[in-house]
Amino acid sequence: MADLAPLFARIQDDLTAARRAQDKDALLLYSSILADLRNRELDSSGPLSNDDVVDVVRKGIKRRRESQQMFESGGRAELAAREAAEAARLETYLPPAVSDDELRAAVRAAIAGGAANIGAVMGRVLPQFKGRAEGGQINAIAREELAPK
Repeated sequence: MADLAPLFARIQDDLTAARRAQDKDALLLYSSILADLRNRELDSSGPLSNDDVVDVVRKGIKRRRESQQMFESGGRAELAAREAAEAARLETYLPPAVSDDELRAAVRAAIAGGAANIGAVMGRVLPQFKGRAEGGQINAIAREELAPK
């Protein structure tokens, strides 16, 4: 596996460190994320970029947040806490979040550039922040900005 994305390599290094430290929880977490990454690599039939790795990590975080909510609603606080801890550990691999002000400025620029509906605004703004901002967050700001005042 030559030409690994730096983030992919970092996760592999963390897996190795977890093995050495005999940290079973971290080992399970990193193993599952690396399996997801390898599956994605097979699907794309080529090496993964950092954006691909970030996308897989985001999906892993989303899956753990959903599990956390289900465990909380089922009264399983210890399992919910474990899922929350795993999601927090995975969040360390994400790039720094984009501020609402920066997103709002990009949305306003898209509207000023002629995007008159939510689809057009999302089409222009979402690619700029791929991997750094959630689509739902951008969508909410775009709806606010497009709302009649």
